[in-house]
Amino acid sequence: MTTVVERKPPPRYIANDRRLSLVGLTREALADVLERAGVAERQRKMRMRQIWHWIYHRGVTSFAAMTDVSKDLREKLDEHFAITRPEVVVEQTSSDGTRKWLLRLPADERGARHEVEMVYIPEEDRGTLCISSQVGCTLTCTFCHTGTQKLVRNLTAEEIVGQVVLARDKLEEWPHQLAVNPNPPEAGRYLTNIVFMGMGEPLYNFDHVKAAATIIADNEGIALSKRRITLSTSGVVPEMVRAGAEIGTALAISLHATTDEVRDRLVPLNKKHPLAEVLAAARAYPGASNARRITFEYVMLKGVNDTPADARRLVKLLARIPAKVNLIPFNPWPGAPYECSDWETIEAFAEILNKAGYASPVRTPRGRDIMAACGQLKSESQKVKAKDRV
Repeated sequence: MTTVVERKPPPRYIANDRRLSLVGLTREALADVLERAGVAERQRKMRMRQIWHWIYHRGVTSFAAMTDVSKDLREKLDEHFAITRPEVVVEQTSSDGTRKWLLRLPADERGARHEVEMVYIPEEDRGTLCISSQVGCTLTCTFCHTGTQKLVRNLTAEEIVGQVVLARDKLEEWPHQLAVNPNPPEAGRYLTNIVFMGMGEPLYNFDHVKAAATIIADNEGIALSKRRITLSTSGVVPEMVRAGAEIGTALAISLHATTDEVRDRLVPLNKKHPLAEVLAAARAYPGASNARRITFEYVMLKGVNDTPADARRLVKLLARIPAKVNLIPFNPWPGAPYECSDWETIEAFAEILNKAGYASPVRTPRGRDIMAACGQLKSESQKVKAKDRV
């Protein structure tokens, strides 16, 4: 049974709060905040580590809870700074346990309040959080519901990391919550993997995504290995190798076609960065190996990209790339111009890939009944003109 819950802002959410949030600041930026707060240089590193621990390991939402920080400093921080979360507008739970949140972001400099969506997918051995990196998307992929929503703006590191800490709130995963929520999946945590596969193209928001991934992976806080964080790109070639060198997470590439003619229709970015360039960048991705394969996402569209010839071409395209292929049954949305491939067609496609030595799991659709499946995310955020985007 699907449940939908309208949420009022939690007590810690303060409308029009203009204090700078400490969530999403790097260690260096947090140290700068403490300098502005008058903390002596000899104490700054220690105080920074204490506050970092309270925000990202303990999950506190107020400075008053930081009991090993002096009262004077807590009061000074509370006067000028905040520990924020996005506002939950609607929370939905699918019949299969998938959870989706519609989140309202803080007002921008024009006073606009935009929205994004975030999805949590629980499994027996893991829990995956799908987060957004932009409000809307600039890529207009024709099979993707998010692509029908124009880009409004990039998310800040605060807004990206805020999704993760909010998810841990909701999953009751912080140390003080586990006492009453003691049955995590086999991996030992409720949130074991993060994928930048929500709204937006993360490599078009490089700096904020880099900062957020660094914070999420920090071993003194949320402490998710970079191997468990995946950036999904539609093929922003100039940033792909840079991402491997500077961010160092796993990589997923939304491929979806085996010829430029078809991919030009499905992923318009292909006209700028065609298949040959995308695959060359994949071969050059730092750290790629059989133990750390690049994932290629391939949505199965009936009569478009699902023939045995397509499967054989895909095998040739992936030569010399340590790769696996996620076959994604198309998830419909109102007005979608495509249909999902028949199951027999998907199985035959997967068999060709498997025989060639490529793992090709067929992704089980999750959260379809709440529009939380791959390609279905879309908020009702206000659209703005390109000149107003930030």
